[in-house]
Amino acid sequence: MDIHEYQAKSLLAEFGVPIPMGGLAYSPEQATYRATEIGGGAWVVKAQVHTGGRGKAGGIRMCSSEREVWEAADDLLGSRIVTDQTGDRGRGVFRLYIEQTVDIDREIYLGFVLDRSTERIMLVASAAGGMEIEEIIDKSPESLIRVVIEPAVGLQAFQAREVAFALGIDSGVVAEASNLLVACYRAFRELDATMVEINPLVITDAGRMLALDAKMTFDDNALFKHQKVSELRDKSQEDPREMRANDRGLSYVGLDGDIGCIINGAGLAMATMDMIKHSGGKPANFLDIGGGASPERVAKAFNLVRSDESVRAILVNIFAGINRCDWVAEGVVKAMHELDLQMPVVVRLSGTNVDEGRRILAESDVPVITADTLAEAAEKVVDAVNKEDAALASSSMGPPGCWYRASPAASAPSMPRR
Repeated sequence: MDIHEYQAKSLLAEFGVPIPMGGLAYSPEQATYRATEIGGGAWVVKAQVHTGGRGKAGGIRMCSSEREVWEAADDLLGSRIVTDQTGDRGRGVFRLYIEQTVDIDREIYLGFVLDRSTERIMLVASAAGGMEIEEIIDKSPESLIRVVIEPAVGLQAFQAREVAFALGIDSGVVAEASNLLVACYRAFRELDATMVEINPLVITDAGRMLALDAKMTFDDNALFKHQKVSELRDKSQEDPREMRANDRGLSYVGLDGDIGCIINGAGLAMATMDMIKHSGGKPANFLDIGGGASPERVAKAFNLVRSDESVRAILVNIFAGINRCDWVAEGVVKAMHELDLQMPVVVRLSGTNVDEGRRILAESDVPVITADTLAEAAEKVVDAVNKEDAALASSSMGPPGCWYRASPAASAPSMPRR
């Protein structure tokens, strides 16, 4: 789960990380009032969106008068910020963070990430701050400082000081830098974060260290332990499809294709999407129903996939271990009856109770295409979409559909959509 900049700064400040003075605003009038509260003669108006690169996309405005603050807030609120990370749809701007300006002497990059290769928390720092970490790696990889933190003892003060000296920080600020690094690590560990990033971490002309921007990401599986963190979730920043799936206990990742995928297991999902691409199709999603899926859970998965208007066919690919093919088959039949699906559905079952699952599909009255292998299933679902394209191209009567009847031997020919 991601949170906004102002939320991350608030959490880090509780652990002792210094941040500039700022305030939240939901309207131009409130933004102007926040600027008055902060005082001074210049302010920064920041769009609060879950994406990096917002500065390049116009989401951060420097203002030298209260009138400029009002105009910047009026322009940003209700707009959409489009970056390389958001795709063409972008992210809506519904709240702003008004912050005091800072006289910057140096900018530093600082990040704590979960390094799965070493199964440790890793501290990553660079004297080339202010850029995205990808740019730092590309332009000056030698500037990166990496420290693997031993979980039994945590980040030690001497390690933090070594990082500070390696960054070339003035000796008068080393103690403050060391304390800041340890505070960030404590926030990472105690809140079950998967990333803490401060970019830039600045040293001001007056010799103070401040977190000028901050990002935090949290382990969804640990949110039950942190009610305060879980309440920071902003659904307006999430993909609506992923949000609905998450609220129903399903794992969903939206993509830009037209073939919906209902699968159990992340590895099988990746293989299925690769096979769809290999067959000439484009997957519309990654939906993992998990193990032990009941017919009701399968039906919920169908409803979620169908809610995506770009989906024109559905591929169900199940390799049952803990799961059972008969449960999945019952879910498919239940979903197709209740939802009256007007699109091709391809089902490939393998594993526990596979014969019973195939029998349920074959004896049902729902129009599905069955397949024995993943390659066959991918070819059939792509072929079904291609047939719709061909029918649409040759007809002026509106978008046609394809219905198929499951059979142990062969599939019935396509029929017009009702």
